[in-house]
Amino acid sequence: MLTPLLLLWPLSLGLTWYVAQGIADRPYDRALEFNLQALTQFVTVEAGRAAFALTPQARDLLRADGTDQIFYQVLDHDGRLISGDPAFPAPPQNDARRVGVVQLRDDLIRDEDVRVAYIWLARGAARDHLVLMQVAETRGKRSKLATEIIKGVMVPQFIILPLAVLLVWLALAHGIRPLSELERRIRARRPDDLSPIDEEQVPQEVVPLVASINDLLQRLRGLLAQQKRFLADAAHQLKTPLAGLRLQAEMAQKLLSADAGEDIERSLRQLATSSARAAHTVNQLLALARAEMTGQSLPRELLDLGALAREVVQDLVPLALDKGIDLGFEAQPDPWPAGLPAVRLRGHATLLAELVRNLADNALRYTPARGVVTVRVLTDPFSGVQVLQVEDSGPGIPAPERERVLAPFYRSLGTQVDGSGLGLAIVLEIAQQHGATLTLEDAQPHAATGQPRGLRVSVRFQGEVGAAGLQAAVG
Repeated sequence: MLTPLLLLWPLSLGLTWYVAQGIADRPYDRALEFNLQALTQFVTVEAGRAAFALTPQARDLLRADGTDQIFYQVLDHDGRLISGDPAFPAPPQNDARRVGVVQLRDDLIRDEDVRVAYIWLARGAARDHLVLMQVAETRGKRSKLATEIIKGVMVPQFIILPLAVLLVWLALAHGIRPLSELERRIRARRPDDLSPIDEEQVPQEVVPLVASINDLLQRLRGLLAQQKRFLADAAHQLKTPLAGLRLQAEMAQKLLSADAGEDIERSLRQLATSSARAAHTVNQLLALARAEMTGQSLPRELLDLGALAREVVQDLVPLALDKGIDLGFEAQPDPWPAGLPAVRLRGHATLLAELVRNLADNALRYTPARGVVTVRVLTDPFSGVQVLQVEDSGPGIPAPERERVLAPFYRSLGTQVDGSGLGLAIVLEIAQQHGATLTLEDAQPHAATGQPRGLRVSVRFQGEVGAAGLQAAVG
């Protein structure tokens, strides 16, 4: 705060000098006007010619000032010098000749600054003879008075300014002391201490800042808890297949030494199955981490959801054939009939493909042989709503468990299918990042007791309708 004060002080000095000059000019201007009015009494017109005759008392009046010099001049209307100093400057040419009105101006006489008072006089019987009379005074007294005013104003500031700086310093030091204490407490915290800061022990002005910090700490606490839970669940899920790999490898080594061919082949198949299960779990973990951490910052583009889902379904056809499952795809015809506007979804292609793949893969895993899995894309060309549905003829999910299966690593009891419990959690995360809603329901709600009800998973997106197509459809 000292820097702006020091910068403002010269500005204050200049403004004070300007004001002081105006104050000093007022009394001396009035005195100069009085002297001019007194001298106008000695201007007369004789025989058609102007004359100026000073009395000894009037001459003494012009010489009475011991500080400044006084100059005067009397001119006829045609510019003829009647009396006074011939070097006296003339009034500005653009000044109007206002008879009987005293006017003031600043000027120079012999390179000295002077203050000039001048007046046009009308003399003669008919008042038609104009005479210009000017009186000038150097600015010595005025400058001296202005300097005294400056001293009277600025000298106290030399005392007030350091005192103000000292008071401001003390006030800021007292006001910042709670912030310094807050800084000390934060620096003394352990790295794992994310408890909120006490808002009652900080100045009122920084309470919103502390509240924002507490909100950040709360979010960090939740994020760290989520990461810890994620790592613990991941370690638990990877422990089983890795332990199986080690066990099968040890058994294969023992059987190799015993030359048991069939048992070795069985152990190798188990090794392949366990390694595939571990690889699937790792891929699911990476997909979930990518969806949770980077989904918001990834670039997005307009996509054809139907075309994207069709490509994913085509990639899963070999898996469906291997399991003997009827895998189908349904969507609006492409290209659409004339008059229907194109609907596109703004999103990230990789994440949306991962969403479709996880839903279809889950359906294929839980659907028994000779079952049916259908992937369909339903679109409303007027509202822009797009619904992705994956329907299977598997055992389904009981209604009480549908909320819990969306959590990472949760799996329904009683299923004999290998899995990591991450598929639906990944789908939910990607759907939320795209502003979509996820619903789970029975594919066949009226199936007889004991019959598989199947599962239908619906993801509802808000797409973008092409403006030209919509106008054509409405027209």
